[in-house]
Amino acid sequence: MSERLRISWYGTAVFLSSAFLLVLEIVAGRLIAPYVGVSLYTWTSIIGVILAGLSLGNWLGGILADRGAGETAAGITLALGGLFSLGILFLLTLIAPLIEARELSLLSASFLYVLALFFIPGVLLGIVTPLLTTLALKYDRRTGHIVGRMHALAALGSILGTFVTGYWLIQYFGTRGVIIATAIGLFLLAAPFLRHAARPALPAMLAAGLVLTLLTYRLDGFANPCDNESNYFCIRVIDDSGDHPYGTTRSLVLDHLMHGTNHATRPDLLLAPYVHLMDELVLAHFTPERSESLRWFFIGGGAYTLPRAVRARSPAADVTVAELDPLVTRTSEQQLFLDTTGMRLLHADARIALQRQPPANFDVIVGDAFHDISVPYHLVTREFARLVRTRLAPDGLYLLNVVDSFPDSRLVKSIMKTLATEFTHVDVWLDQIPAEPMRLALVISAGNGPAPPPVLAARHGLERRWMRITEPLRQTGTPLAQLPLLSDDFVPVERLVSNFFLGDLGR
Repeated sequence: MSERLRISWYGTAVFLSSAFLLVLEIVAGRLIAPYVGVSLYTWTSIIGVILAGLSLGNWLGGILADRGAGETAAGITLALGGLFSLGILFLLTLIAPLIEARELSLLSASFLYVLALFFIPGVLLGIVTPLLTTLALKYDRRTGHIVGRMHALAALGSILGTFVTGYWLIQYFGTRGVIIATAIGLFLLAAPFLRHAARPALPAMLAAGLVLTLLTYRLDGFANPCDNESNYFCIRVIDDSGDHPYGTTRSLVLDHLMHGTNHATRPDLLLAPYVHLMDELVLAHFTPERSESLRWFFIGGGAYTLPRAVRARSPAADVTVAELDPLVTRTSEQQLFLDTTGMRLLHADARIALQRQPPANFDVIVGDAFHDISVPYHLVTREFARLVRTRLAPDGLYLLNVVDSFPDSRLVKSIMKTLATEFTHVDVWLDQIPAEPMRLALVISAGNGPAPPPVLAARHGLERRWMRITEPLRQTGTPLAQLPLLSDDFVPVERLVSNFFLGDLGR
């Protein structure tokens, strides 16, 4: 092999190994989402652990290069990277039960998942660049030229791995398929470097890979917990008819959160108390005659539980739903008894979709896009509140559900404070007051029309009552004056719900 061709081959190996590492980094977020969800803290753990592994690997690669390591060492490193990449699925079957049994905070759990699964592959793939860069310098003494080229190729490989995985690989091949393909790719990349290795080296690696594959298969490590994987969610549908004495019901689970429950033959039956409350707040706000033909805008579709109920009860109602993920909509249509006939579906970000609507175009706007403790920041700011107000009729109603701790619901109180800059009446509702601190879904109502009643009784469906807890909530825990007004420039959601990540309420 000529010197120029050898240097090009080293550069290709650096490019591909860096791409494979970033493939694993992007996959990490989806792989652990069913266990700890998706948040700023989980991505911080992923990025931090991968970078720590890469840094250690770069240092070790430099040491190995100085000690005379050659192509065989590079091949062994790449093969081990493939082995440990394949081992991610095996290790997950072992550590998931252990971490879940410990009831750790979400921050601790997400860090441990990433550390156990992805640190060693990060170290091994980090060794490749300095090792091959040093080997390339034996054939070209232009130090700056070679070092610059290798770092550029590593960066370009990382960019390719990021975009290809995020935009294409996961949604077409699934998380486990991508991990398996990455392991195979690393084995293939290692093979040319091992052509001069001692004869047992390559067969030993292949045998180890085969044993690991069989063990992973035996422990169901290749079984995907998701029915479907999109660019946004691990999507599952579960039959939970046994939990409800009303007939056949199915629920949508996105990552690790149950996102809505639909009854097969009674679309008007709202089983989740917070969804039922939103519907009843609308019925209490408008006259019965007007309720039949309201103009609704839903921020988030999910299982489409409330849009489905509205269409069933009031066929003349105008229903627009902005659901970011088309696969969520398709899943609800195929498995959750959803008929979207008569609905206007917008598969786009809700804020962008709402901006495109005419002023005063809706009577009701419902915000149900919060994904457990992962909050779309741009949907809780003062700027978004102003957008909502301008798209509502003068007597319109804005409703949103927020998952927060109780009784000191800091995020809810910050949202209340923010909404009060645009709306006259901002209230918080619960069906019952918990006896001890806990995480729960609270409903916020905002409008410039008449004030709502202090107590609300259900007119339809299950017998329920809700109470307005606005003033008690304001006076409990952190004073409102100490909480931030949320804006596009400053929206510290994670700080406001930090007890979810650092304490027991997040599990």
